[in-house]
Parts: sequence; structure tokens; C-alpha cells
Amino acid sequence: MPLEPFKSSQPLTMGVELELQLVSLSDFDLTASSPDLLHLLSRKPFPGNVTPEITESMIEINSDVHTNHSELVSQLQVIRDTLVQAGEQLNIGICGGGTHPFQKWSDRRIFSKPRFKEVSELYGYLAKQFTIFGQHVHIGCASGDDALFLLHSLSRYVPHFIALSSSSPYVQGNDTLFNSARLNSVFAFPMSGRAPFMQRWSTFEHEYFSKMEHTGVIKSMKDFYWDIRPKPEFGTIELRVCDTPLTVERAAALAVYLQALCRYLLERREEAPAEDDYLVYNYNRFQACRFGLDGTLVHPKTYESLSLREDILTTLRKMEPHGAALGGTAGLQHLMQVTHEGSDAHYLRQQFDRSGSAEGMVDAAIQRFRGQ
Repeated sequence: MPLEPFKSSQPLTMGVELELQLVSLSDFDLTASSPDLLHLLSRKPFPGNVTPEITESMIEINSDVHTNHSELVSQLQVIRDTLVQAGEQLNIGICGGGTHPFQKWSDRRIFSKPRFKEVSELYGYLAKQFTIFGQHVHIGCASGDDALFLLHSLSRYVPHFIALSSSSPYVQGNDTLFNSARLNSVFAFPMSGRAPFMQRWSTFEHEYFSKMEHTGVIKSMKDFYWDIRPKPEFGTIELRVCDTPLTVERAAALAVYLQALCRYLLERREEAPAEDDYLVYNYNRFQACRFGLDGTLVHPKTYESLSLREDILTTLRKMEPHGAALGGTAGLQHLMQVTHEGSDAHYLRQQFDRSGSAEGMVDAAIQRFRGQ
């Protein structure tokens, strides 16, 4: 079907999606509990939206559309408390984190939904391996042209969000030495990576999407697993590189950082995005996944080598007036603290060392999600 028109939305509004782990409190492995949890949650009003994900050991929550940090974090906290209460009734733990540290993909069950079954048939074992957990952030755009401008302008800052959100150091019982191992699973999908460099919505619609649709490879925007993708039905761009943080407070902070960056970029004070910006994109992305805040990146315009931690701190300071104008100062301050103290990946490694087990690390993640 043709690409739907880009729906104009209020610029710089934001919404958050979080994929969460469902954990057995007896052995701290993932548990196929989403059908029971969703049934329980459907019996009372839910402060946002909750939906199944591709396997029965995960759910996705969605916030409403918000304009400022305090509204967003308040709703996410109410959602969290609602989930924790429901989980207690079912004797399951709920937590963030980009990967579960020791679950086996072969034990997962595909949720009974037509699209998930279709994805499973197409991608085989990759569908069950996609039991990974990410945060997606939507930012409202006035037009499709603005959406594509922001999408490409933000490519320079993608490593910031990977490093700040990183929470997936362990996979299949082993320390991967990555801070965000989750994104390695996303790489396996053929429509992953970055969007093609087009700056006009009409060009994207007629010279790219329609041709891709004609090939039969894709049917809708859902078939693209890009790091940032436009969502015309919402009138947004969607950032998809973040691991799910261990706390909803960090999730809200990441959203307002993106919001402030978009406000700054729309002032057109930086040099316009160009195709050559992507020459160093994969390298910078790898550095953030592998080394987190201790990584380095190459500036796409000057080719200067930069400390990722220092680049984030410099950018956060530059965003202060934009954060203040948008009501996001507290969120930016939260990320300033993260940059100094370390990411959730660092915290999880500390918990493994303290407890001496992956089970103890998962228990710590559950308590952290609860705000304890």
C-alpha cells in the first residue's frame, strides 16, 4: 500500500516506548507471562498503553504525548507502579535492561499475533533472538521535510544515546565486553542500519519507498528497523538505538535530551547534514556500543577524534537553554550525572561482582525498576 501522508504534529512533543522484561521470581529467568499480565492489566484503567511484544517474555509500554519532562516522568512512574503491582499478583518481576543476561533464545515462545507469526516465519530463529529490550523516543515534527532534516542531523548524536542508555553487557551467561550488546542483534535484520540520505519527503515517498514497496521487500514503515525512522502516521521521528534503561527516570531524561537537541537543530545553527556524514557513522556507533562512555568518535564534519564522554558533556551544556525553555532541565542534569558516574551497563557489572551471580544481577535490576 502507498506510504501514507506525513501527519503534521505539534513540533517537539514527545512520547516514549519501553520494552520490558518479565522475570520469574523463583529462578530470575525470563518467563512467558505476557498473556496473563496483559489480561490482568486489561481489567482496570492503564495510565498509558501496554501491548504484547514478539515473544511472551516481554511487553511494551507507551506513554501519552507530552511537552515537558515533569509530565512525562510522572506518567512513567505511575505506569511503573501499576506494572509492579500487577506483577506482584502474578509473582513475576518486571525490569529494564537491554538484554536478559542468561536466558536462552530457544526457550522463548512467539506471542500469538498475526504480525509476530509472520515475522517469525520470515526470520526464523532471529525472531526469538529478538527478545531484546529497547527504548524508542518519538519527537513531533511539523512536516515530513522537517522529519528528514532532523533524522539526518541527529546521526551525529546517535552514539550519545547508545552510550547513555547502555544496559546490555551480558548475553547467554557471558560478559560480552560490550556496553550495548543489544544492537548487535538488531544488525542481523536486513532492513536495519540507517535511513537513505534524502531530505525531501516527496523524494523519499516517490523515489525510495514506492520502489522498495514495488520490490516486495517491504510493505510498510514497520518493516524498516533503522536507527531513526520517520513515522508518518504519528507525524514524528522515532529514535530506536537506546537500550531500555533500568529506571523510568532515565528513560524520561533521554527523551528530553532528544527533545532539546531537536529544538537546537531546528534553529539551523549547525552545518546542514550531508551524505558524507555517514562515512564515520558505523565506526562511531560501534565505539558507543563497545566502550560506552569511554569510547571515542570521529566528528563527521571535521574528522577530529573526540572523547565520547567529553562530547556528551559539552553537548549537554550547550543544550541547557533549550532544556530550560522546554521544561527539561532536570532531565539534562540527570544525564550529566550519568556521564560522570557511569551507565546502567556499569551498574550491572557492579551488581554481578557484588552478588557473584547473574541471578543476583537480575534481582538488582528488578529492585531498581521499582525505584528501590
